[in-house]
Amino acid sequence: MFSGFELFGKTISTYFIAALAGIFVAGIYTCRIAKKRGYDDNDLIVTLLIAAVGALIGGHMLYGITNISYWEYLLSADSVKKFLDYSVLIFGGSVFYGGLIGAIVAAEIYIRKKSWDFGAYSDMITPAIPLFHFFGRIGCFFGGCCYGIECKLGITFHNSMLESANGVSRFPIQLAEAAFNICLFLFLNLMLKKGKLKGRLFYLYLLCYAPARFCFEFLRGDEYRGFLFGFSTSQIISIIVFIGAFLLLAKKKYEDSINTKKHVIPKI
Repeated sequence: MFSGFELFGKTISTYFIAALAGIFVAGIYTCRIAKKRGYDDNDLIVTLLIAAVGALIGGHMLYGITNISYWEYLLSADSVKKFLDYSVLIFGGSVFYGGLIGAIVAAEIYIRKKSWDFGAYSDMITPAIPLFHFFGRIGCFFGGCCYGIECKLGITFHNSMLESANGVSRFPIQLAEAAFNICLFLFLNLMLKKGKLKGRLFYLYLLCYAPARFCFEFLRGDEYRGFLFGFSTSQIISIIVFIGAFLLLAKKKYEDSINTKKHVIPKI
């Protein structure tokens, strides 16, 4: 695949370009939604930037946790250079769920601190998550990372950054997940425009994405993301996320029904 190109003597990865495109498109989408709803798009831009920082930290941290078996090399490093080299090896990649968790925490802290309507802001941002993820998975496909299982009718990588991906026909799981994410974006965008599940659209996103990611993991061929009880790290997180989102959505619906009953004027 086309993993990168040379520019002014430096290698620019295709994944980096795809991620930038995703940030750009998702940002434009969110700002347009904000303007249509009477919100200051500058506030949304700042919120997205803070969420991006949280995503960057969270994604790399979870990647490091999945590579915990390599930490012994980090602790045994006898020079600064080796310590930095091992740090890049351990924390150099990124896990989507880590980035998602980091982005949620960072954005919520900022929105709460500003005393803004968290439900309204999360509704506007939520469709942009799978929109960005779509571009990210396209970048994964061209970069040859996050590759799929061996498959006769698959695609063969020859210059992937991961040697284990090369020379074997593999199922294009990156494209399958990209297709799912763009469909999920269209669905969430439709729900947002129709005003469905106000303040709870993010829970709907989690309820849709978590089971899909759980299933996609069975088609992944890379084994460096950590395994527990026969499940990958992302599958374990998917189970927790789905249960958590379901409980939070049920709790929110119950609270809304209680508040509605309180505002009902009794007949005399």
